[in-house]
Amino acid sequence: MKKLINRPEDYVDEVLQGMVAAHPQTYAIGGSTGRMLHRPTALGGKVGVVSGGGFGHIPVFGGYIGDGLLDACAVGDVFASPDMTPMLESIQFANTGKGVLCVVGNYGGDRMNFDMACEMAEMEDIEALKVIVADDVAAAPPEEAEKRRGVAGFVYVTKIAGAAAAAGYDLAKTQAAAQKAADNIRSIGVALSSCTVPQAGKPTFEIADDEIEIGMGIHGEPGVGRSKLSPVDEVTDLMIDRLLNDKPVTKGERLAILVNGLGATPVEELYLVLRRAKARLENQGAILADIRVGNYATSMEMAGASITLMYLDDELESLLMADADCPFWKN
Repeated sequence: MKKLINRPEDYVDEVLQGMVAAHPQTYAIGGSTGRMLHRPTALGGKVGVVSGGGFGHIPVFGGYIGDGLLDACAVGDVFASPDMTPMLESIQFANTGKGVLCVVGNYGGDRMNFDMACEMAEMEDIEALKVIVADDVAAAPPEEAEKRRGVAGFVYVTKIAGAAAAAGYDLAKTQAAAQKAADNIRSIGVALSSCTVPQAGKPTFEIADDEIEIGMGIHGEPGVGRSKLSPVDEVTDLMIDRLLNDKPVTKGERLAILVNGLGATPVEELYLVLRRAKARLENQGAILADIRVGNYATSMEMAGASITLMYLDDELESLLMADADCPFWKN
């Protein structure tokens, strides 16, 4: 293992301290366990929006705290769900009388602990609702979409939920907008290398130098298969084909596209993916209303990329374009 770290067991807490040091106007550390990242002060007069999940995916999850985005986030160990306590404390922090929406990735530990946190919040007369993000088309077929992993689509759902809350939507309407976003998002990724969890000290999985894994999960979960490394246009075509087979695009349909790096892929290569993906989608008659390229949902130092599409209507496009401000997303 070759990393710029101190003790592996201090890794998460020290990174959080670094985030606060760099952006004290955006982030603060709180909660009884020190694993609740939140805005410096609660923002009243609106629905609260929170999330939580395993560490190692920065900016997901806590990096998206900011205006028009999250109010607080529970932080787990690397690739491990937070426990219920920082989730409940995030809900308590974000609640200013309008209720709280929880944006949750479709992972067993995250769902179970947020279920308990929401039940505990209800006992304190805090109304807390959830939206589950399950956008990875490689994880399950359409008829079993509820089994799909939440990957980079989380970013779009967070943006829509935060914008809806900032626009003054009530809790039910905020949940409905976020759910509509989740229902209209599709993602797929490819991995070129593994990553090393600091406390494990060795790569999560092995892959040959001339291989890629199609559909790899952001924790190293297996994809739909391995193949030899091909030119980037061919790799991009594989991803676009999978996305469009799952949810075709109609002529004139407006889309948002996120070409995401998994941590170690040069941005130059992400632009190559975007170049091909844009041409393919426009050839199908799609209109790309918003384009994002960069590291938005990572997996430590994994090499690879993912493509996320959000199929837009007027409401989703308006909320996507609404003002937002954090170190990793600005409108």
